[in-house]
Amino acid sequence: MSRTARLFQLMQALRSQAPPILAENLAQETGVSLRTIYRDIDSLRGLGAVIDGEAGFGYTLQEDAHLPPLGFEADELEALVLGLKEVAQIGDPALADAARAALVKIRARVPAGQARRIEHAVLDARRFKRPVAPVIDVAALRRAAWDENLVRFDYADAEGRASIRSVKPLGIVFMTDAHVLLAWCELRQDFRAFRLDRMKTLDVLAESFRPNRVPLLREHLALIRGSYKSPNPS
Repeated sequence: MSRTARLFQLMQALRSQAPPILAENLAQETGVSLRTIYRDIDSLRGLGAVIDGEAGFGYTLQEDAHLPPLGFEADELEALVLGLKEVAQIGDPALADAARAALVKIRARVPAGQARRIEHAVLDARRFKRPVAPVIDVAALRRAAWDENLVRFDYADAEGRASIRSVKPLGIVFMTDAHVLLAWCELRQDFRAFRLDRMKTLDVLAESFRPNRVPLLREHLALIRGSYKSPNPS
């Protein structure tokens, strides 16, 4: 690993862990020796990062020189924190991890007073009953929607009836207790909603439906709004 890549990895570790972070933890996270961690901390300080602490007491990243400061109104900050904490509670594993990482990065970029508001926010999100975790790779499904590639999956409906569906993935929404894929179903030749936790497999196909995702999604959402109720997942 190059020195630049190693320093970048160390910065990511400093951003992502709760301070103060012991050098031993940083060494384990980055796969280098303690001596290298001490040298790299000094290098980061020389590059402008404000890192409090010392060997034996742990380190705290106070200011990241590579990220310009952000400013939010108080209510904007509360909304942002609440939204990210909600995603961390209800998102699929990859998205939940991304929400937690984003919150750490934002805390590193806002002024010190706002960083304290994030650390001790008035609002919080808790789910005592979390949605059933999908067995498919939801990140791959999201990429297929963005790339406008058809997907195929084995599916079981609410009555347990099995089918193989090829669909145009349009968007994913969180309903009362499940993540649902809004899609154009090739089998039914109509809009359908599929619970992600009922998908048994997922294959991303080479066939593209670009550039039709956005207009199809708009049409699907318009139909949902026109019916004054959410779609019933298949």
